[in-house]
Amino acid sequence: MDLDILDATIFDGHSVLPADRISIRGGIVTEIGTGAPAQLAERTIEAAGRLVTPGFVDAHVHTTFGGQESLACDLSGCEGLDEAMAAIRAHLDSTADSGEEWVTGGGWSMADFPGGAPRAELLDALGTTRPIMLVSRDHHSAWVNSTAMAVAGLDATTSTPAGGVIEKDPDGTPTGCLHESAMDIVGAHIPPAGDEEILAGLLAGQSYLHRLGVTAWMDAIVGDYSGHRSPYDAYVRAESNGQLCAEVVGSLWWPRGVEDIDAEVARLVELRRTHPEATVPVPSTHPEATVPAAGTHPEATASSPRPGAFRTHSVKFMLDGIIESRTAAMSAEYACACGGFGTSYFTRDHLHRAFAALDAAGFDIHCHAIGDAAVKAALDAFEAIAAVRPDARHHIAHVQVVDPVDIPRFAQLGITANLQALWACRDQQMIDLNLPCLGEERSSWQYPFRSFRDSGARLAMGSDWPVSTADPWEAIHVAVNRSHPHDGDAAPLVPEEAIDILTALRAYTSGSARLLRSSTNGRLRPGTVANLAMASANPFEIDPEKLLDIRTELTIAAGRIVHDALSPETVRPRDPDPAVAPTPDPT
Repeated sequence: MDLDILDATIFDGHSVLPADRISIRGGIVTEIGTGAPAQLAERTIEAAGRLVTPGFVDAHVHTTFGGQESLACDLSGCEGLDEAMAAIRAHLDSTADSGEEWVTGGGWSMADFPGGAPRAELLDALGTTRPIMLVSRDHHSAWVNSTAMAVAGLDATTSTPAGGVIEKDPDGTPTGCLHESAMDIVGAHIPPAGDEEILAGLLAGQSYLHRLGVTAWMDAIVGDYSGHRSPYDAYVRAESNGQLCAEVVGSLWWPRGVEDIDAEVARLVELRRTHPEATVPVPSTHPEATVPAAGTHPEATASSPRPGAFRTHSVKFMLDGIIESRTAAMSAEYACACGGFGTSYFTRDHLHRAFAALDAAGFDIHCHAIGDAAVKAALDAFEAIAAVRPDARHHIAHVQVVDPVDIPRFAQLGITANLQALWACRDQQMIDLNLPCLGEERSSWQYPFRSFRDSGARLAMGSDWPVSTADPWEAIHVAVNRSHPHDGDAAPLVPEEAIDILTALRAYTSGSARLLRSSTNGRLRPGTVANLAMASANPFEIDPEKLLDIRTELTIAAGRIVHDALSPETVRPRDPDPAVAPTPDPT
């Protein structure tokens, strides 16, 4: 693939460069410079000032889970209960003759239901005899019908599992909403997805991410989870057959019921993929790639890691739940009438021993932590490691509620804050199900992005799709504005924690790429495989409140164009060389 992008604003993963052209030959970035090249490529793009960035690196996403759900009963695009119910009816009609017994999928919003808990009778009213289990948008809750509860034997006598919540009526009857580990009561009865279904989900998820400019990601759960089979084999298969056109690190799942830590670490070592990657040499027909032009990075080489690499040097711990279901672990009781401190899935001793064993085995540790107690527990466990590897890439994702005293510890301990910035706004779920439970003081502790930056902490960004959209520009919009135009309340959420565009872009490119240990993603450098995205505008020259309107118009992953939404007037073929006579038509 030969391409020149002219008149572009170029962000290289760290700063905006004093250059306006990127030249790609044979899928390799050969030069970043100014003006036209000595010879134009077969295809030239007139960027007209649009921003070109490294491909976005999503540091926390569930690509296969989201892809599978997009091919099932997908409610992720529904606004309100009526749209969700209409989508479920349509799915039932379209699959009536499919032979599928279970109806699965998800994407419903807790904000559409009183207390965030949908009831079985809404699904029962659809008149189907098929069991239904639909996970919530955040994947911490499930909505089931009476048939599904009957299949699972779920009734008033069912004990609530450790770390779970069964929503019940006053007489003890389950209402049809299950949280956290209680989802497994029904999920265990769903037939596991087949290999082809999981692979199809992976490819659907990859296509979606490519449309948004994402060229690498960290899959946040590679293991069996909440009715989903592990995508490990699907990734290996897609890599081996050339269908994986992205760099992926899979976070191997640390189950909640682990008792023998050493045995579990040994099991994960068997699954670890850190194999040496093949290199992609610069084609000999493009000798200019071997000598970086003036103003380019002298450390760039003419070889790069093989595209489509799948590695598993990360291990994922889910330390707590979410505030909406009062399962996020808090240091003080919830402010709402229900009270309680939430759920901590691991004891202090377990975390300290597991983190130390994994660090010693060379793994990077990836934590889900929503509540301030969960964040503190993770930091305490990292601090307890006798001698953390100097090249470790440990990180804590979500960091919704963080005690201010713990913010400096991220930089002190070398822990990256992995931000899901889209959530830092006053959407209806925040208004109805977060703020009342947190109270005034803890509400002000939410998503402390600027405080992390000012304290010297490393930042990365991810989407947590399918929990929320994977569009980096929507997340950047909220990171900068602390509000979203579709919010229930347009007022910014803790506005003093907003960050600037440059900080957000760094986090979503080079910051996330560092967690993946990537040498080809997150930065634009001559001599490496092209992984880049072109935006529909220059965000540094528009009203920050319009960042949401930016779209990805071009994505190049592993040296290939994987998404092209450019208008015809933006692209022009190379002018014919008048000194070269046309080849006669042999006919």
